[in-house]
Amino acid sequence: MTSVRQSEPAAGRLAENIVHFARALRTAGIPVGPGAALDALAAVRAAGVGTRDDFYWTLHAVFVKRHERSLLFDQAFRIFFRRRGHLDQLLAMLPRAPPRGPEKPPPGAQRLAEALLSSREEGERKPPQLEMDARLTVSDREVLRSKDAIKRLVLSLDEVKTRRLAPHRHGHIVDIRRTLRASLKAGGAVIDLKYLGPRKKLPPIVALLDISGSMSQYTRLFLHFLHAVTDARKRVHTFLFGTRLTNVTRAIKAKDVDEALAAVSANVADWSGGTRIASSLAAFNKLWARRVLTQGAIVLLITDGLERDPDDRLAFEIDRLHRSCRRLIWLNPLLRFSGFEAKAKGIRAMLPHVDELRPIHNLDSMMELVRALSADGARPGDPKAWLDRVA
Repeated sequence: MTSVRQSEPAAGRLAENIVHFARALRTAGIPVGPGAALDALAAVRAAGVGTRDDFYWTLHAVFVKRHERSLLFDQAFRIFFRRRGHLDQLLAMLPRAPPRGPEKPPPGAQRLAEALLSSREEGERKPPQLEMDARLTVSDREVLRSKDAIKRLVLSLDEVKTRRLAPHRHGHIVDIRRTLRASLKAGGAVIDLKYLGPRKKLPPIVALLDISGSMSQYTRLFLHFLHAVTDARKRVHTFLFGTRLTNVTRAIKAKDVDEALAAVSANVADWSGGTRIASSLAAFNKLWARRVLTQGAIVLLITDGLERDPDDRLAFEIDRLHRSCRRLIWLNPLLRFSGFEAKAKGIRAMLPHVDELRPIHNLDSMMELVRALSADGARPGDPKAWLDRVA
């Protein structure tokens, strides 16, 4: 294809847009410094701007240094140059792609839209001519700020003793091997006893999240918290349930939160469907309890308790789960209402078998959960007390 000769004004506009694009990539999470922007300008001048693909891969070669950042770069390139239209003006000989209908935003679309909008506002005085996603309203901007705050939450748990032994200054078992080695170093004249004590480890965290229609928005927000916790800790297991149980532990371990949530959504077939808590808990108790509920595991159960088919099996399965873990915390978003009462049959069946009942609907309630899981956290009253508050 014949390349397009650039005039001086066009070249100036192209350089300006490359700088703005580099700034947007840095805001979106890709480490791009001024040196990389200068390298990109030099590479474009050396390679020439012939086709859109040539321009894409030239910038990709300069800005993307790690494979996992390719998806973020791809979405940034498409949003930046397609919606602003500067590249199409410079490459006038290329046919314009026909407009597509509304599609589901790709992973990272909201974060990229925020980054591109802020970059445009800093670099130009004119208002941005971007077709923003309808979900980026004022309330959703607050949600994005909450997600950023979630990343900074630090979860500190009490370490639990295990059956394995480790060197311990105040242990109660003499470590013969270490004692003999220490005595040989001193020539055998002095015997300094070395001791073993119980090895301590952070307890595993097991999260069971309801993804039914009434719970999906809270579950998505809590998944951001679990992603941050999983990134900092190794033993975190995440399960989603609606009408069936799905293990998404491996999917949520992706380094980028948007890629992790996209992988989670791809693995779940019953999102925003019905709720079958009893059958999902039965599947977990049968298939996963012995694998993940070890060494004082803490279980976080996120559901509103509105069981689709409430029966006696729910009480049996929740009691079995309670006996298998060290601490069972029920997080219910319905507690945000001041007039909440435990009237639903599913809620009344679950209350006697949980250690704590807490709200989970905003950042403040999430911070309260973090404090509750820490050593200094205060625990609420007996969850069974809710059974007596029904009018």
